[in-house]
Amino acid sequence: MLFGRTPQLPTPEQALMGRPSPAYEVPARHTVLGTPLLGPYPEGLEVADFGLGCFWGAERAFWQLPAGVYTTLVGYQGGYTEHPTYEEVCSGLTGHTEAVRVVHDPKVISYDRLLKTFWESHNPTQGFRQGNDVGTQYRSAIYTHTPEQAAAAEASRAAYQKVLTSSGYGTVTTEILPSAPRPFYPAEAYHQQYLSDTKNPGGYCGLGGTGVSCPIGVATFPGE
Repeated sequence: MLFGRTPQLPTPEQALMGRPSPAYEVPARHTVLGTPLLGPYPEGLEVADFGLGCFWGAERAFWQLPAGVYTTLVGYQGGYTEHPTYEEVCSGLTGHTEAVRVVHDPKVISYDRLLKTFWESHNPTQGFRQGNDVGTQYRSAIYTHTPEQAAAAEASRAAYQKVLTSSGYGTVTTEILPSAPRPFYPAEAYHQQYLSDTKNPGGYCGLGGTGVSCPIGVATFPGE
């Protein structure tokens, strides 16, 4: 909305070119969980990718889940620019959204439970914004890794739309797309676990949910 302009996604031709390799290094381990940030991950774990506004608070919502989350990391996804920087993403010329990668043990915490956290941690009806944060990088998104994830994500969007509509909210704008052609590019070191106690425990978090409970992910797993 800056200067009266509505944010718009760039076309592939308009997007910044980027670079063939990262412009920075990513920390080896999670500040809170102590686990490796980058794969390969232990056998049996699954990867889930979400975009729900500023990734600082979004990541914290997932690492604070009671059990089953092996690691989390923030990055950029869904756009065209290869290995972008934070400044490039904020320019609106990459097509990327701020994303959170959640590596979890499906035997301990289900993908549906992660979806419930996703939906309830932000307002998915706001388009290119979350609260005071405005820009295409703050859009709501789910990037799926399997047909099962895609089906679960679509079903959860439909279910949450029903309860949001009955509560007076508008249309869910969340994009649900396969992750395969949309690489996840890990963000800079200072963004990883930004709101952890050892970094910025009182730092800014612009996320705010609707207060409407999502009617999925209520199955009981060990540790939940």
